[in-house]
Amino acid sequence: MKRSNTLAKKIANLSLSKKAEDVIILDVRELTTITDFFVICSGNSDKQVKAIVDVIIEELEKFGVKPWHKEGYQYLNWVLLDYIDVVVHIFQKDTREYYSLERLWGDAEIISVSDEKVVAHSYLKK
Repeated sequence: MKRSNTLAKKIANLSLSKKAEDVIILDVRELTTITDFFVICSGNSDKQVKAIVDVIIEELEKFGVKPWHKEGYQYLNWVLLDYIDVVVHIFQKDTREYYSLERLWGDAEIISVSDEKVVAHSYLKK
């Protein structure tokens, strides 16, 4: 648990370093066995989504942490990075709104990356 929690927070901070928006961590341990945490964030363009994905992969590889699976990189609308205990979803804003993972996993505990970001998070409103 401690390792996955630390990894999720590190990923959230890396995404913020590339100006990702609406960054949240969902604790899904009580809801599923597939992973412990989701990190969800948005970018405003293909270029920004790519930069967010690249910084996460490159910085974690420095510590020997590599994604088990990567999906969506060729399209950059929704990129998924699977680190087993942490699954990262990097979206274009409109794609994130359409799929609304926050609503789908609405029973998950939200771990604040920044209280301001969570309060202002438009995708959590019903």
